[in-house]
Amino acid sequence: MATVKIKFRPSSVDGREGTVYYQVIHGRVVRQINTSYKLFPAEWSKLRSRIVITSPDEDRRQYLLLLERKIAEDTERLKNVIAALEQRGGVFTTDDVTSAFHGKHCGLFFFVFMREVIDGLKRLGKIRTVETYSSTLSSFMRFMDGKDVPLEEMDSDLMIAYEAWLKSKEISMNTISFYMRILRATYNRAVEKGFVVQRFPFKHVYTGVEKTAKRALPLHVIKQLRILDLSLHPARRLARDMLLFSFYTRGMSMIDMAFLRKKDIDNGILSYRRKKTGQQLFVKWEPCMQEIVDRYNISESPYLLPIIVRPGVEERKQYINASHRINRCLRAIGKELGLSVPLTHYVARHSWASAARSKNIPISVISEGMGHGSETTTRIYLASLDTTTIDKANRLILRSLYGV
Repeated sequence: MATVKIKFRPSSVDGREGTVYYQVIHGRVVRQINTSYKLFPAEWSKLRSRIVITSPDEDRRQYLLLLERKIAEDTERLKNVIAALEQRGGVFTTDDVTSAFHGKHCGLFFFVFMREVIDGLKRLGKIRTVETYSSTLSSFMRFMDGKDVPLEEMDSDLMIAYEAWLKSKEISMNTISFYMRILRATYNRAVEKGFVVQRFPFKHVYTGVEKTAKRALPLHVIKQLRILDLSLHPARRLARDMLLFSFYTRGMSMIDMAFLRKKDIDNGILSYRRKKTGQQLFVKWEPCMQEIVDRYNISESPYLLPIIVRPGVEERKQYINASHRINRCLRAIGKELGLSVPLTHYVARHSWASAARSKNIPISVISEGMGHGSETTTRIYLASLDTTTIDKANRLILRSLYGV
């Protein structure tokens, strides 16, 4: 089992900075990897093998924090290199580890580098991006049977074979494009860092976006869903109600609904910030919204809806699991009703936009109402609108739904 140790070499000259280096040990053979990271002896803990930040000088503190992050990135890469070599099987040496770390000889492995990218995204707090990159890596690893591939062997033939494998699994072309674009972005990062020469391995695979089938439901189907008796099927009733709540609130996304708090309603206005764009939206609170909230009220929870039922406990995981359950139930309801459109939570967003358009509501109002502030494809004119205009549009749709 190969191990990595972080070491500090003091300067031979008193008062000068020393240097951080790494030791790679495998099969009783030790190899050294030098760095350019300079520290004073008082800034290094030999016992804990880490930087000690005590300087009152802010510039020095920021410098040490930067070195701390770089050391963490380097050691994570070394661990990933070792894991990749172990996965490949056979005998490897400490020289293989150091060569792979520097991207020489056998080359830096793609899985290793992509895990490094994912770790960097985690440190930046980009949770959703981490999830998409992780799912893409998992798919590519399944195709490769878990065997890592050097970056220099990432070529067009390999990507064409991966695309064919995905098609054999009946993966949609948009999902295939999604995976390919993420892999391409990762590969291009490696090119930028000088780890591999650009060979354009993705030039013969699909990276476009196909038009998807229409997902909007007409108002009479929304009405049908609203009056559907699901009292004997609590899970389906919850799923239906979450879809209706989204429709009532101008197509609110599931993740935004999950994290709504009771305090977000003030003076008859629901305010929230879209997770996707960061834009703050305001929705006039209507009786039909309150009806759903009252049905599922959990008095001790700060959340408005029963999507996160255990506050503070792996909340994002709860949201993901609940989203899967809700969409499974919605698909089952849609099949029973014989709907031509696969029923998922996202249908509510398309349906609200379609209903608004059918009422001759200006596209600019629809765009503002759905929080498309950063999506120029849906914005025709006007940077912003008075929220009362949007509230009137929403009330017009809800009146049509309830036959008022």
